[in-house]
Amino acid sequence: MKLIGMLDSPYVRRVAISMKLMELPFEHESLSVFRNFEQFRAANPVVKAPTLVCDDGTALMDSTLILDYLEDLVEPARRLMPPTGKPRLEALRLIGLALSACDKGVSLVYEREQRPAEKRHEPWYERVLGQTLAAFTALEDAAGRAQPWLQGAGPNAADIATAVAWRFNQYYHADLVPAWKFPALAKFSVQAEALPAFESTPLD
Repeated sequence: MKLIGMLDSPYVRRVAISMKLMELPFEHESLSVFRNFEQFRAANPVVKAPTLVCDDGTALMDSTLILDYLEDLVEPARRLMPPTGKPRLEALRLIGLALSACDKGVSLVYEREQRPAEKRHEPWYERVLGQTLAAFTALEDAAGRAQPWLQGAGPNAADIATAVAWRFNQYYHADLVPAWKFPALAKFSVQAEALPAFESTPLD
């Protein structure tokens, strides 16, 4: 399998780290949706990161859909999502919060780096920032109760999504999402980023 996309995308990094923790071998092709548009389009005409090219040539996109497919490839002991019941419901809640923080963080990157300052609509910008902070406030509460991970003794899909979302926003928006306001998440991030699957998959 081939994973296409740059690791500065939280969605690409989420999939790459998950595949390593699930012990699924893959090739990583670091293509930018901006700088390598035509090359990326050869693999996926939609040019969406991440794209996973499966062994039979099928191209999948969207990190959540890719991970849903990958979970089916491994035995239950190597899956990262709780299978059923309240643990699964809580994992879905946490992942939703983390992906919201990613989505809004990406929007802030586009607003700050792609849109000319004179064309920025400040009420929209502040709304997106408020949504980002709201997501991290909820995740801070969860991280404060981690034992030592969000749902128990080992990292799962919710931990990966949360850690990736935090690292992405700290990389791009440390001034807007100050770590001192979220001490539990900052501590949680250090724990996650020390894992080999994270260390070998750096954002920068």
